[in-house]
Amino acid sequence: MFKYIDQIPLGPLVIITLVMALAPFVPEPHLLEKIRMLSNGGLTKGLDIFDLFWHSFLIVILATRLIRLWRLKKPENDL
Repeated sequence: MFKYIDQIPLGPLVIITLVMALAPFVPEPHLLEKIRMLSNGGLTKGLDIFDLFWHSFLIVILATRLIRLWRLKKPENDL
């Protein structure tokens, strides 16, 4: 599974992730709204939960890609 994530070009992934995380731009990003609802205990509707997933799944993929990139380039220290 990670071999597919490793093949995603980093530049387009960053751009698409930012667009999805911040969409819609007005009046406020859905991701911010859903995180607020989650922290207040108001995230109960199925559509809201799906919306939280939809706007944040690329963040998880980007984080996975960056962590794997960092770990693969990190020199091994055998102490």
